[in-house]
Amino acid sequence: MRYLFEHLAVAVCAVTGVLAGANKRVDLFGVIVLALVTALGGGTLRDLILGVQPFWVEDPAYVLSACAAAAVTFLAARFWDMPLMLLLVADACGLALFTMVGTERGLAFADSNIVAVLLGVMTGVAGGMIRDLLTGEIPLVLRSGVYLYATAALCGATAYVVLEPWLVTWAAQSIAVVVVLGLRLAAIRWRLRLPEFKARKAK
Repeated sequence: MRYLFEHLAVAVCAVTGVLAGANKRVDLFGVIVLALVTALGGGTLRDLILGVQPFWVEDPAYVLSACAAAAVTFLAARFWDMPLMLLLVADACGLALFTMVGTERGLAFADSNIVAVLLGVMTGVAGGMIRDLLTGEIPLVLRSGVYLYATAALCGATAYVVLEPWLVTWAAQSIAVVVVLGLRLAAIRWRLRLPEFKARKAK
């Protein structure tokens, strides 16, 4: 089940990499690069921290999944307009899937639930951060107008860690994905956000 989720996460994140390159004057090679760093970046960083071989080196099929999704999206974008909301929804799906996969892999290689949660969040957000930096944008996770991004990943990763000992694996995985995706999409729809830090003005 995790293998299927991870391939789906790679494909979805590759799509967001392509969509983020719209109007950036990049060619097909540039689009593939954006897709690959978005789809593989977070998981690669996670695996390097854990001291294990990156997941796409173990199984190059992940690279093929990312390239195939990128190529299909690149061709589709030449015939149909791709609205911003599509990027946000695809990014939310990738965030949810990769957060769950990263948390599960963290639990498998680390003895700490806290470490697993942090690795899950990092897996979910790091690829998108690299993508945004390459396209000259402020990373989504740092933008003030973006609603419950890393927070949604944190909640989903925590849900997985709490539920995993008590539920069958697929149920814990599904609930974690639903938590992240539900929070992120609800935040986009109703503009939910954490309070901003504002220092008290001296009188």
